[in-house]
Formats: sequence, structure tokens, C-alpha cells
Amino acid sequence: MPTHVALLRGINVGGSGKVPMAELRAALTARGFTGVATYIQSGNVVLTSPDDPGAVAGTVAGVLREEFALERPVVVFGRDEYAAVLAANPFPQVTEPKQLHAVFRAAPPTDAERAALTAAVEAGRAGGSREDAAIVGRVVYLHLPDGIGRSELGARLSTRTTAADGGGTARNWATVRRLREMLDD
Repeated sequence: MPTHVALLRGINVGGSGKVPMAELRAALTARGFTGVATYIQSGNVVLTSPDDPGAVAGTVAGVLREEFALERPVVVFGRDEYAAVLAANPFPQVTEPKQLHAVFRAAPPTDAERAALTAAVEAGRAGGSREDAAIVGRVVYLHLPDGIGRSELGARLSTRTTAADGGGTARNWATVRRLREMLDD
């Protein structure tokens, strides 16, 4: 049966979106998912379902809404698509996981979003930034040498959350790799 990674945006971050992971696992299991596992407290779920990723995302979002009174975007990748995310990393030279992030999206960026990302990277470089970004499919890869907390590019992107997919949800590379390992457990 297909295994998926479900990434929930804005869970247990900054004092809002409180969702106990044990309760989330129980609620998802009650909805028919199997092999439900979570990683850390920020909305990372690996689960098994015969449904396609879009249907899984809808069901998980429904659980958040109905069980936790939260309206949050959920992005889901199937096992093979998620493995391709790691293989497609355009910044393989980055070895510090806190310097590399992936923004997972429900849909590929539009042409306007691609242009805005390019403009943001170029504006940063004009100001001496070493930050970089690349888009592959539904993922925006961010190389942030000084980390996301000090990132001008990260700050610019976090204000662009009005897209239909909620702007996506970011994970550092350590989390990206750990979720890939969980798919194989």
C-alpha cells in the first residue's frame, strides 16, 4: 500500500496551532490511515493509504479542522515523489542541514511566483547576500548560509503566503532526510 509524507503548515509553531502528536496520530488512525508516525512536534507525518496524495491531503486537513479546530494547509508527497525531492537537490555541496531548506507546495509555483523568487534572489545578491534558491517541480530549495532566522530571502518568501496552496511549508534538510528514512522504516 502506498506510503506518503504529509506536511502540515503552522503546527505547534510560535505558540499557535497546538496539536498534540499522540492525538493527531490517533485521529488519523481513526480515519483509516495505517502506519501513522510523526516526527518532532511541527506537523511531519508519515502514513499509509491507498488514496492519492491529493485525497490524503484533503483528509488530513479535514482531521485538523474537525478534531483540532484548525484551518491549515497540508502538502502531501508520495514515497517516490518524496525520494525524488532528495535526489533533485540543486545544492548538494551544502553539508550543514540548517543552511538548506525545502519549501513543499501543493502545486508548482506559477510563472509570477517564479519571477518573484528570481527577483528576490537578485535583490539579495545586489546587497551582498550569498543566499540562493531553485525550483524543481513542487519544491523550492533555499540555500541560506546564515540560517533561516537571519535570512532576508526567507523573510521575503514568508510574506508570500496568499497563493492557493498557502505558500507551502518549509522544512530544514535534516527533517527532509529524516522523513525519507521514516518512509523506509
